Amino acid sequence: MYDDILIPTDGSETISETLAHGLPLADHDDATVHALYVVDSRITAAATDETGPELERSLETEGRDAVATVEERASERGLDAVSDVRKGTPSKTILEYADAHDIDLIVIGTRGKSPREKVTSLGSVSERVVDNASIPVFVVRGAGGDG
Repeated sequence: MYDDILIPTDGSETISETLAHGLPLADHDDATVHALYVVDSRITAAATDETGPELERSLETEGRDAVATVEERASERGLDAVSDVRKGTPSKTILEYADAHDIDLIVIGTRGKSPREKVTSLGSVSERVVDNASIPVFVVRGAGGDG
């Protein structure tokens, strides 16, 4: 059913729960796992000229570590895995990657937000991906949330 499954990661602890659901799906169909980390260009654009380059390097390093974790866990199951670290707006970049690589399914984690957080935030990456994806999206509610 699935040949290519995208598992975006932000490097947070929620990836363990996301992988607990995404990797068995990939294993069942012998799908290739795509790990993606997006360096949020809105964050780097807001940095000063002095701190911007260092911040970007730091986020890229964090991204390489995050996708390496996904690749390692996929490899432990004997799955093919590829990874990428890109710059952009996370939800948009995730969807662009999915289109460019003929992804069949996106498995994405979310941190449960309290009602107050939902009102005060601009929405989550996972919500935007679900709202705009043309392919199935499996959302895994992860650890670390209040609501």
